[in-house]
Amino acid sequence: MIQPINSGSVNTSIFYINDFHGKSINMERAYSAAKSFDIANSENGNNTDALKLSSGDIMLGEDIKINKAAVLFQNFININASAVGNHEHDIQADADKVLQYVKFNLLSNNVKINPRNPWSKVVKSSIIEEVNGHKYGIIGTTPVDLFSRVKQGVLRRDMTVDSPQETLKDIQTEIDDLKSQGVNKIILLSHLGKTADKIIAVNTSGLDVILGGHSHDLIFDIKEGENLLYNKDGEPVIITQAGKDGKNFGILNLEFDKNGIVKKVQNNVGYTKDFHRNMAVKYIFDKLFVNNKVFGTIKSAPPEPEKYLVARNPHGYFVADCMRNDLDADIALIQSANMRGYFEEGKVDERMLNDILPFKNELYRVNYSEKDIVDALKHSVTSFNDPAGKPGIFYPSGIKYTASKTGILLSASFVDKNGKEIPINVNAPRTDKFYSTIINDYCYQGNDGFKTLNRPQLLERKYGIDASVCVQNELLKSKTPVELIDDGRISIV
Repeated sequence: MIQPINSGSVNTSIFYINDFHGKSINMERAYSAAKSFDIANSENGNNTDALKLSSGDIMLGEDIKINKAAVLFQNFININASAVGNHEHDIQADADKVLQYVKFNLLSNNVKINPRNPWSKVVKSSIIEEVNGHKYGIIGTTPVDLFSRVKQGVLRRDMTVDSPQETLKDIQTEIDDLKSQGVNKIILLSHLGKTADKIIAVNTSGLDVILGGHSHDLIFDIKEGENLLYNKDGEPVIITQAGKDGKNFGILNLEFDKNGIVKKVQNNVGYTKDFHRNMAVKYIFDKLFVNNKVFGTIKSAPPEPEKYLVARNPHGYFVADCMRNDLDADIALIQSANMRGYFEEGKVDERMLNDILPFKNELYRVNYSEKDIVDALKHSVTSFNDPAGKPGIFYPSGIKYTASKTGILLSASFVDKNGKEIPINVNAPRTDKFYSTIINDYCYQGNDGFKTLNRPQLLERKYGIDASVCVQNELLKSKTPVELIDDGRISIV
């Protein structure tokens, strides 16, 4: 087993991040952490090679301001390179408005992009980064399930993503090409998820480090068989990942021998909450979000659930209620994966709402049948069987339901606006009973396996707004501060 780092022929220290999901406040804190990393490494002079690397999904959603902040943050901390994650592609038609600010390398070697698309001008397969005379080969990957993670749009016409088997071959080809150029220290910026990373580690030759993302794992320390594996040549491969939402960052310290083989390693995980928001970056971001209007006040709210994709969540209930009330519908459904933050006691302003609801998915009114609703709920609760909790359960308004921890929908009822509950037979739901339902375009399009929701013949209206507008409207109408409570509309048994 590899021993903790001490000394060696080439010492390397990597500041790594992944899956910040547009969280601009945590970016301000991570900036301070990155500057502390810089100071620590400057004290080592040329004795340690310092790199800063990202495994993608630093951007999120379609809001230009959020994604510009994500790019500027990476510029400010001098990221050397970043993988292109699925959320980098949330913004499609207006991508050039964000990409023009990129000053770091965007990497993905398993995509083919039409030259007409602005992404084609900035994405590379790999780079060679030289530090203190030492060469590092850095490769990037995009999720093979990209098109199940993004809305329909120009991206699907302009880009193809290789299959898992092809991606494995792509990575090995890139490694071989880098080695032919005299590079023997090779890092993969992977946005494929931990399971895929482990498969890559043991089925390639010449790879030293996989800095991961996508599956939102928080990997501490070094554990043989978990994040210390051995490649086809019996050489060690280190895997890392720093959770999600910018709550964490990592520092990976390595010692390479003269042949580029890792001999010693130390993996440290830090918490951005332990660092102050950098005031200079905050000032820039505040100017970026210039119309930072306050919409209302939260009197009290519980903490964000730890496993928010598969947990009861009053924050999500509140958003669903705002959708239903503001647009006057029978039912509103918001997928847990659309909620990327939580409300806190105090004022609710634009930046907070952007953190909580970054996806500017347009809301639709669809006249779904009872069976359509039940089928969607049944698919959503299969999330309990997925290690990552995907695709995520629905937070409802106008519906109560009970699900088992084994992923089975046990019961449901419709709750009218007077609070009266009307049971629904989940084993034989009606096809002749319809509910006006507010849902976003991502779910309506059938993404994440919700094919039952793609009912063009039942579409009644496209509103041209997203859920955050409903929250704004309801907060502005509220004459008293809002209390968020768990009212039992979801039961998990």
